[in-house]
Amino acid sequence: MSSRQDKICARCGRSFSWRKRWARNWDDIRFCSDRCRRLGIGENDRALEAAILDLLKQRARGTTLCPSEAARVVFGPDSDDWKAAMEPTREAARRLAAQGRLVITQRGKVVDPSRARGPIRLRLV
Repeated sequence: MSSRQDKICARCGRSFSWRKRWARNWDDIRFCSDRCRRLGIGENDRALEAAILDLLKQRARGTTLCPSEAARVVFGPDSDDWKAAMEPTREAARRLAAQGRLVITQRGKVVDPSRARGPIRLRLV
């Protein structure tokens, strides 16, 4: 029998719980929804993860980063494409947080990446 612990979605980085319909293959489940499974992790997602880490490594230890800065690096500062990419950027940050590479904060306090709403900041661990 497999463990019924929560998992982190490989696409959006949010936590999700065991469901009865997944009882036979819970160990193989990687995505929280059909949408996340269909989208998978693409080239832009990896570029956003790399941009977040690169920007944070260039800063003094303990300083934070707004996710929009990484979106502007990947999609260009003058284009409006970076605005549309804010949710994929937050997803990239949640994946990195799940890997233990950074923390997500609000008002200076570390928050649960799956439940954070509103403005967030990113900081290396």
